Formats: sequence, structure tokens, C-alpha cells
Amino acid sequence: MNCRINFLLVPKPSRAQRNFWRLPTKPWQHVRQMASSSVTMAPAFRLSLKAKVTDNMSHLMVDFTQERRVLQNLRFLPVPSTPEIVNSECLVADNCVSLVWRMPEGEENGIQHYILEHRKTNFPGPPRPKEDQPWMVVEGIQGTEYTLAGQRFDMKYMNFRVKACNKAVSGDFSEPVTLETPAFWFRLDSLSSHQNLRVEDGSVEWDALGGKTQEGKIKEKEGRGRGASPCNSPARCAQSPKRTPTARGGRDRFTAESYTVLGDILIDGGECYWEVRYDKDSKAFAVGVTYRNLGKFDQLGKTSASWCLHLNNWLQVAFTAKHGNKARTLDIVVPDRIGVYCNYEEGVLSFYNAINKQMLHTFRTKFTQPLLPAFMVWCGNFSVYTGLQVPSCVRSLQKRNSSTSSSTASLT
Repeated sequence: MNCRINFLLVPKPSRAQRNFWRLPTKPWQHVRQMASSSVTMAPAFRLSLKAKVTDNMSHLMVDFTQERRVLQNLRFLPVPSTPEIVNSECLVADNCVSLVWRMPEGEENGIQHYILEHRKTNFPGPPRPKEDQPWMVVEGIQGTEYTLAGQRFDMKYMNFRVKACNKAVSGDFSEPVTLETPAFWFRLDSLSSHQNLRVEDGSVEWDALGGKTQEGKIKEKEGRGRGASPCNSPARCAQSPKRTPTARGGRDRFTAESYTVLGDILIDGGECYWEVRYDKDSKAFAVGVTYRNLGKFDQLGKTSASWCLHLNNWLQVAFTAKHGNKARTLDIVVPDRIGVYCNYEEGVLSFYNAINKQMLHTFRTKFTQPLLPAFMVWCGNFSVYTGLQVPSCVRSLQKRNSSTSSSTASLT
């Protein structure tokens, strides 16, 4: 491709005119300056102007052959198509979410990676325009499958969407899908706890001076501007049907040597699982379940209303299963973390080593009232892990050992 430019011969300008116009000494230099100022250089190539001038300087020839060839060989990447999440192949189990998606047929080539976004919600169906939870991003996914592991399901559902990316650009997000994430999630009821227990989120620590320092704080908190606060309106105070409608407070708070704290969700059906990690240097520790009517002086395992595993490190070390003031010594290594499995309809309460899933003990009974998770600690501390699904291996062990597990009748 040749470009022909004609030059008009004019009289020689004066020195003043030359200084004003500042023309280059060679005419084609001026043309190259004009071309370079009007042409945008692409990062993939550079224009190389090869100017040729006739002897009498009446014509200027510019050769664009090389640039034309480069432009003709350019290949632009298309915007990736939108993937589709295959809802029927997605799986939620063991606090993991496995997702599968597909690209339109024949459009998998050229995809460099995928970006997955997810967020928690309490609402089924398509995501709402405004959600309290932000989208969490997972980048650099290779392939059309991904598993989110180690999730804590403290809400009922999760939203997911994915988009494809090539070397240049990313496509649009897929249609979001919503998956149910069933799990047992509860909080510790600080208003039911013994005054010597300092409760913060899912952690509890025994405090010898707690009874003297916390009583004033609780009364001050309960009496400060309650009527005028918008947080105490009926809309804000609505509770889950399974959440205990009124917390233990005042004289119903555990007292004396019952260093107990309860969960705030009633268990009245289905399977539940949670875990607890405790300080092995605690003088005493217990974990289990109880009916809601456990007395404020009652200790876990010493009444017919509670079942627990009890660790005693004071004077002599003993690890026992307790119910109805009867105890059975467990000749096993005390684990650092204990898992609790409860099947309300089957009347099964099992305790596991949360690390290797070894069964520690199983109670078999018939529950006649809703249950609450229960914990006790003296001169020590523990942390509770909720929002957990029943592990697949625990469910398998329950079926396998249903006929050989120990029962409350064997407690002596």
C-alpha cells in the first residue's frame, strides 16, 4: 500500500518565517511527525514508516506493506461465554460444598481459569438485590469443578455464581444458584451460665471473681434504656421457633457448684452434631445434653434430666460417662476435642474423638422432652464449634455399631 503526497513549491521563506513555522530541514520528517502524532501505537506491534522521496522532492512515498501484513494477522480473543452451574451435580456434605458447572458445547477452549463467588443467606430461591453478607471470591480455578471445604454453616443457604476468563477478559457471571446448608448451629446462653463463667461468643472461661464482677454489669445492661431502644422492638426480638423463648436469668441462673452453661437452641428432632475443645488442665469439665428443667443447683450427669461425659482432674484423674447420678469409667485416652452426636427420634447420644472419629461412649434412651446442649467447667476453659453437619463417617459408625453400643442400663 503506497501513499502519494504532492508538495507545492513555494518561494524560500525569510528567517523570521522559518523561526515562526520551525519547519524541519527535510520535508519527510514533518510528515513522519504528523503521522506519529495521529497514529495510536498498539502494544502488539509498531508502525515502521519507510519514506521514499523523489529526486526533485515533488512526491513522497510511504510504504505500509509491513504494517498491513501485521494488522491482517491479528486475532482478537472473543469474550468468554457464560457457564452454567449444574445444580443436580452439586453436593453439600461434611461441611463441604462441591460445585460443577459447564460451558456451552465447543467453547471450553481458550478458557484460562474461572472465578467463583459465594455468600451465605437465610433466604431460599434467587439471591435478593440487597444482602447483609458480601460475596466471597475464589480466583484461579482450573477446570469446571470446585469444592469449598471446611465451611461453617451458621446460615441456612448459600448462593453461588461463576464466570469464565481468558487471557484478555472475563465473561458474565452465570445465573446464581442457591443450595441448602443444613447444620446445627447455636450460641451459648450467657444469661443461664454460672456467674463464675465468663462467656464470650463460643468460648467459656472459669473466673473465680466472676460472680462479684459480672452481677453489676448484667443488671446495668438489662436496665439501660430498654424501653426506648429500637433493638427491643417486636420485629428485632423475633426468635427462631427452636430457640429457647426466655433465657435463664436472675434466680434461675446456675449457682453453687453447678458451673454450667447451656446452648440456646432446643433439640426436638433430627440429627445434630457439634464439637468442643477444652483445656486439659481444667480441674473438671463435662459436655452433654439436658432437659430444659435442669435445676440451678443440679450438676450434669447427677440427675435423670442430663447425660454427659465428665473429666475430673482434681485429686485423681477420672474420665466417666454419667447419667442419673451413676457413672461408668471409660478406659480410653482422653481426646483434646470431643464430638457430640444426637439423634432425637432414635434416642441416641454418642460422643466421639473429633480428630479420628473413635467412638467414646453411647447413651441409648427415649427422650421425653426437648434437649439443650450443656457444658460445665471448673478452673479451666473450653471452646464450642457449631454450624457443623453430621460427618459421613459418624453416620456410618452409628449404623454399624447400633447393636453393640453401651447403654445407660450398664452405668454403675
